[in-house]
Amino acid sequence: MKTWLDKWDPEDEIFWKNTGSKIAWKTLIITTLSLILSFASWFMMSVIAVKLPGLGFPFSKEQLFWLVAIPGLAAGFLRIIHTFILPIFGTRHVVTVATLLKLIPAIGIGFAVMDTNTPFWVFVILAITTGFGGGDFSSFMPSTSLFFPKRLKGTALGIQAGIGNFGVSLAQFITPIILSVSIYGTTSVFTSIDAKETQKVLTDSTVEKQKEVFAALDAKTQNKILATVKKPVLDSVVAATKSNQNFEIFSALPLNEKSKVIANANPKLAEKILNKISPKNEAVNKRSIYIQSAAFWYIGFLLVLAVVSWFYLKSIPMQASIKEQLDIFKNKHTWYCTITYVMTFGTFAGLSAAFPLMIKFLYGDFPNAPDPLVYAFYGPLIGSASRVCFGFVADKVGGAILTTITGVGILAGAVILVTQGLVAPTSLDQFPMFVGVILVMFFFTGIGNAGTFRQFPIIFSENQRQAAGVIGWTAAIAAFGPFIFSKLIGNNITANGTVNQFFIGLILFTILATAVNWWFYNRKGCEKPS
Repeated sequence: MKTWLDKWDPEDEIFWKNTGSKIAWKTLIITTLSLILSFASWFMMSVIAVKLPGLGFPFSKEQLFWLVAIPGLAAGFLRIIHTFILPIFGTRHVVTVATLLKLIPAIGIGFAVMDTNTPFWVFVILAITTGFGGGDFSSFMPSTSLFFPKRLKGTALGIQAGIGNFGVSLAQFITPIILSVSIYGTTSVFTSIDAKETQKVLTDSTVEKQKEVFAALDAKTQNKILATVKKPVLDSVVAATKSNQNFEIFSALPLNEKSKVIANANPKLAEKILNKISPKNEAVNKRSIYIQSAAFWYIGFLLVLAVVSWFYLKSIPMQASIKEQLDIFKNKHTWYCTITYVMTFGTFAGLSAAFPLMIKFLYGDFPNAPDPLVYAFYGPLIGSASRVCFGFVADKVGGAILTTITGVGILAGAVILVTQGLVAPTSLDQFPMFVGVILVMFFFTGIGNAGTFRQFPIIFSENQRQAAGVIGWTAAIAAFGPFIFSKLIGNNITANGTVNQFFIGLILFTILATAVNWWFYNRKGCEKPS
């Protein structure tokens, strides 16, 4: 079958009407469907990681944040590769092979989660392979940019990126549902701990019994549990007891704090402690789930899309070597566009990855704590929808004004999160406002993602090959968002139980990125109005 098209000139109205339009829209539909699964598989680990402790995997909080962060790191590097391979191999080969590569994490993770003896390093390797899904974006989007005339680029890119971004919500929405569906293998027992019932167990038991149970644990486990106590509380208890014995310190903790550290422990460990204190307690909840189905459901769809891509996609004859493509880095606007897209897409992808674990570790130790996966998918859903909707708007009003508005929206959201104590909560009453602010921030990221991708073809209008390269490059750097957000947020929570410092840093970066966009692309008399 022929791979390369003989001619491609979408700016020629006759060619576009008679030939180009049909090919371009067919390509957009196929690559967008594939991109949905790319984003879904990229965030596969972020939704599965939340469930691992309850299944009996002995991973620490820091290790869980690493598993969520690594896909972003891998995708960032893979997007750099994807930025340069499109002109070499063409749309048909790149999309087909990229779709097949996503079978590796889908099959690998499915088998790994079925055995609680699977070591952490295996999960690390599998988390890296989920980056295949995140890497696709930097070749899929430049491909779309080349297929459409300038007047439709904003619309086409907005549709593809926005609908593709729905894959994040798809992964977070499908997972809770698919856990009850058998695709292959047997069920696993998922254990969860009710914080309110835990407090009741401790209230009804004697301090001596609690000492006895805690003292029976090995020293490493004792230290790990006490490490989750906030430092001021721990210091005051140590001073009051004048003891260096862990079981004495544990038994002297305030009731609320004591129930929190047990509820925050690995659920299987918490189950062991609570059952020894009170064998007939109601704090331990168990249910059977097919955790492997959260990975295996991708397989059939990926195979179908790989076949469709091979038989129905064509490639535009715009071949260039890697050396020739490096000329984008000599243009200062490549770097300015990178900063603005990190603000928009980096925030979208970063929040998408970190949102479930933020809910779990910021609000998960309160009585009647929320299930992270019930809320997590709403953010990416809203961000994806606003990206689609504002792609059309960007074609009408320009992208620069939308990017500026996005900066103001993200800035306002981050300020509210910090000043209202929403990322250092003291009560579950703060949770609705926390979710509301995060969802509004997702909405603004979608606006900005539509705006920036409308800007790039205009800023680099003198060379559309460069414009496609910049789209790929900026997307590559912004893909590090999940790694940066998850790692820094995880470090913050591990260190002091809050995320204030991270969002203060986000405030400063957003001010910088918004100022760059306004000065070069948005203000009256700017260098590159877009």
